[in-house]
Amino acid sequence: MRRAIVIVLDGCGAGAAPDAGQFGDSHGPSTLLHVWRSCGGLNAPNLVGAGFFAAAGVPSSPGLPDFEVRYGRLQELSMGGKDSVTGHWEMMGIVTESAFPTYPNGFPADLVAAFEVAVGRSTLGNKPASGTQIIAELGEEHVKSGCPILYTSADSVFQVAAHESVVPIEELYRMCRIARELCVAPNNVQRVIARPFEGSATEGFRRTERRKDFPLSAPANLTDKIGDVFGVGVVPELFDGRGFRPTARTQSNSQHELALREAFASDARFVFANFEDFDMLYGHRNDPAGFGKCLEDFDLAFGRILQDLSPEELLILTADHGNDPTDASTDHSREYVPVSVLRRASGSPSQSLGDVPGMAAIGATVAGWLGIEWAVGRDLMESASGQ
Repeated sequence: MRRAIVIVLDGCGAGAAPDAGQFGDSHGPSTLLHVWRSCGGLNAPNLVGAGFFAAAGVPSSPGLPDFEVRYGRLQELSMGGKDSVTGHWEMMGIVTESAFPTYPNGFPADLVAAFEVAVGRSTLGNKPASGTQIIAELGEEHVKSGCPILYTSADSVFQVAAHESVVPIEELYRMCRIARELCVAPNNVQRVIARPFEGSATEGFRRTERRKDFPLSAPANLTDKIGDVFGVGVVPELFDGRGFRPTARTQSNSQHELALREAFASDARFVFANFEDFDMLYGHRNDPAGFGKCLEDFDLAFGRILQDLSPEELLILTADHGNDPTDASTDHSREYVPVSVLRRASGSPSQSLGDVPGMAAIGATVAGWLGIEWAVGRDLMESASGQ
């Protein structure tokens, strides 16, 4: 049985996109290259061999024994934002033409008032903030008052944070479902996110691994056509579960690897995984050393994945956006994304794809490998640059 596997390394951008300035990123972000330089190089031979770093401008020599390797960069065309929803949607053939609303000054008073009435609680915050910083700032007041913390970022997100001992997790999810119903045009926020946390003011507050995303409903896309997709990590939530088989939500890179093992043992033709620790734990916290160590750790997992890959399986490694931990911002960055396409084949030289317009090339390549008729994007297995 032919199988396609797409693994997204969240936030691992490959250099500023041509339109980066339109997204507030005129400072030249280049996530993988800057992490590599900041760390003085990385011990990641499998990612190097796959061309993942070469695609990002790191001087290296792609090539893996017994694998055909194609590598390059994809330029996102969607104007919806520089976030995971926009990136994953475009991979599956959804190219958004207009930006989703963002709130640099907080949410409108009428939206907040409607949310407070609907959930029966007042809110704290209502401003752009780092998730770790705002629970440090308002966590104690939240614990005393029971008022959920409302905040946003440079992305189109409506985030609700609450301590798990103050607001039970199912109640937090209920609040977010209410917010999802309220966030309609012109406040059609792309994603409502539940952000549970624990701890205390004396010991410090920390986010738990029971985050849940409530995005806008995705337009028709390749996951609908394939159906029964095995999603790993946040991916099913980004598509509101449509087209995906029911699976347990994993919340860390180590958990995602275990879920991948389960996926490989299944009969799923398409496996779509997101590994988010790079972005969530290190990009948003401006920690290049931690980001680099996370890449080295993933490289070991990637080596194990490659060992298990059969000749009938096509593996695509990519990213959804950038999140350069070496710049002043803690937000996502508008960047090209690296792409490596691998299949087991002896004696095949590595091939550079160059820069390819459109992340929909991911879906086109998946569809081509599975023999599914699909007209959106370029199949990266059909040709390489210079051919």
